[in-house]
Amino acid sequence: MQNYELRSNGPEETYAIAKRLGTLLNEGDVILLEGDLGAGKTTFTKGLALGLDIKKTVNSPTFTIIKEYAGRIPLYHMDVYRVQDSAEDLGFDEYFYGDGVTVIEWAHLIEDQLPDEKLAIYLYHQGDDERKLILKPSGTRYEALCKELLNEHISD
Repeated sequence: MQNYELRSNGPEETYAIAKRLGTLLNEGDVILLEGDLGAGKTTFTKGLALGLDIKKTVNSPTFTIIKEYAGRIPLYHMDVYRVQDSAEDLGFDEYFYGDGVTVIEWAHLIEDQLPDEKLAIYLYHQGDDERKLILKPSGTRYEALCKELLNEHISD
């Protein structure tokens, strides 16, 4: 599958890209967030949540692993940075194949538990505020999602 690249000139633009993606998501979608520390993974998730019509303030679930938010579609926000053993069964499947959208920060740490079809988004620093976002879809659903997001981003 092809990779897609977007540029963001600041947190507001990263937030807007994520919000638009949130409006396109369906139940059972799985989004992986990887990349540099401080590159905007939580900012991205906040924008995504707004696109899912979530009104509650979203923050990093660093010490709780999973936070759930109600919206048009539920959001399951995971930060698996502190998961000690990727083989440990923490019930992730219930989220991946459930009725919500799952967003996982530091997903490479549980790679062996991830579904085959997903969208990985890598956020990298490109200066003080600029970010490079690389979208790596796995599966036709996510390939189409990337094309739609990229087409709309170009036309903005």
